Amino acid sequence: MYFDKIDKVKFEGVDSTNPYAYRYYDKEKLVLGKRMGDHLPFAIAYWHTMTNGGDDPFGDSVNKRNWYGDNELDTAKKRVDAFFELLVKLDVEYFCFHDVDIAPQGNNLQEFMSNLDVMTDIIKEKMDETGIKLLWNTANVFTHPRFVNGAATSPNADVYAYSAAQVKKGLDISKKLNGKNYVFWGGREGYETLLNTDMDLEEKNLASFYKMAIDYAKSIDHLPQFLLEPKPKEPTKHQYDFDAATTLSFLQKYDLMEYFKLNLEANHATLAGHTFEHEIRVAAINNSLGSIDANQGDLLLGWDVDEFPTNVADTTLAVYEIIRAGGLGVGGINFDAKVRRSSFEMEDLVLAHIAGMDTYARALLSVEKIIEDKFFEKILEKRYHSYNNGIGKKIIDGETNILELYEYALELNEIENDSSHIEYVKSKLNDYLV
Repeated sequence: MYFDKIDKVKFEGVDSTNPYAYRYYDKEKLVLGKRMGDHLPFAIAYWHTMTNGGDDPFGDSVNKRNWYGDNELDTAKKRVDAFFELLVKLDVEYFCFHDVDIAPQGNNLQEFMSNLDVMTDIIKEKMDETGIKLLWNTANVFTHPRFVNGAATSPNADVYAYSAAQVKKGLDISKKLNGKNYVFWGGREGYETLLNTDMDLEEKNLASFYKMAIDYAKSIDHLPQFLLEPKPKEPTKHQYDFDAATTLSFLQKYDLMEYFKLNLEANHATLAGHTFEHEIRVAAINNSLGSIDANQGDLLLGWDVDEFPTNVADTTLAVYEIIRAGGLGVGGINFDAKVRRSSFEMEDLVLAHIAGMDTYARALLSVEKIIEDKFFEKILEKRYHSYNNGIGKKIIDGETNILELYEYALELNEIENDSSHIEYVKSKLNDYLV
């Protein structure tokens, strides 16, 4: 037992003073016609939870962990035991990982593949034992020095091939563990300056990389939902997948929309200068909302801080968009979040996830009230009422042309706009927060 001082976390209600209990997350509670657990398919990220040491650009590792063994492989095995113990105690149904999170890389690619086989055998046993499922896995093709200039956009064909080998193995693992999704996280797919960059070549190579992955997935009779994760400034100045709109443009250009949806992260939205709800809406109206990484950024800091989500208002706006879009399909809510450097005890891993899950539960309960009251729907209906009849309806129905609009405009005297009452509208959100 690695978390032996902590019992299984249960729902105890808002009046509970037990820090190791859910105050809002009631998995079986019916909300908007579905179990809360079905609305909120939570997943835990292996990297931040199990391999993060608490170091930052200005300080060494501080996290106290009790799963270190005699060697790298022994430690990896102990981490799996500890991880599934945590999943069971938190009553979380899904998890996510990068290949390098779960297995030592060894001295060459062959050793790495062998270690992955060993570790995924162990993980599969744990999955069969607990019923916990793989939301998605991915290949880390950004951390090692070989990826200094990218992976699928690298100017070095050997790096491109090496990256493809990792993705091939990742898809094999996805089949082995029955993964629901497979993520491509292009951590270095971008450039610093056009002076030494063939952008056209790099983008075409990237598209070819994805198409080869699709073809291989089909060949092994395992085609999970492929996800691209937009990000800006992380770490390249000009990322090819800067935000949802940029990524969708790429997918449309290279005829990949049929196979890909988006895995959106709150902190990445912040870095792109967007709100999380904006990114979700962009994906949703393009039928491309796949999954989300649940965290939050810091507006005072210019990097990806990956805080656990605790802002109920912001989370409510995000969940509202998800519910309006019909949910996440085969996607989920992955806590791509890490405890703060000052939260270095083992129990902080439990407390942090409880905080994140309760925040999303509060958001869902708030959204239930918003949808039932229909206040914001009525605002939309009133604001766009001019498109319900007359020339507005003809515009919507595609039954007019620019000449008719010209003649119509000539007959107008004074155009009057309605006030948005935006301050009042935004303040109303507070009335619904749980």
